[in-house]
Amino acid sequence: MNIRLDWNREKTTTNLAPFLGHYLGMFSSADGRGLLPYSHGAVKGNRFVLEGGYFDFEKILPILKMYEIEELKDNFLLIGLVQNNKTVDEFVSDFKKYDTQDDWTYNFSDDELREIAEDTISFSRSMSDHLIKYGFTIYNTSKEREHVLNQIVEDIKAKLV
Repeated sequence: MNIRLDWNREKTTTNLAPFLGHYLGMFSSADGRGLLPYSHGAVKGNRFVLEGGYFDFEKILPILKMYEIEELKDNFLLIGLVQNNKTVDEFVSDFKKYDTQDDWTYNFSDDELREIAEDTISFSRSMSDHLIKYGFTIYNTSKEREHVLNQIVEDIKAKLV
């Protein structure tokens, strides 16, 4: 599919945009039914989750219009998870507390973790504004994470009824 991930967010979002636009368009028609390319018709209630740290909606939206999707919020349940109320020290503490050998930050020094935390805070704040612009409901998981995640599940269930 010629998708190239890069540590540069701008390059990665540019590389992913065409794929994401077509993926979302193909699996969610404008009338709310998912379209699977090799199925015998539409699949009602198609559900999927995409982690969106590398979404560039300015580049994705023109592709979605090809699938008669004008507004994301009219066709998708949009949820943004952010951590805008955490300090650098809290992020570093969480890395040390929760990281396992499978996590990419596991063997990083405290200084490297602080640098990542600073970047994460900046990115999370800018991403919040971006997500709000496109109709996402924002949930801040900086504190009381389990409570917030339970609230998200309740909110989703209420919207799907």
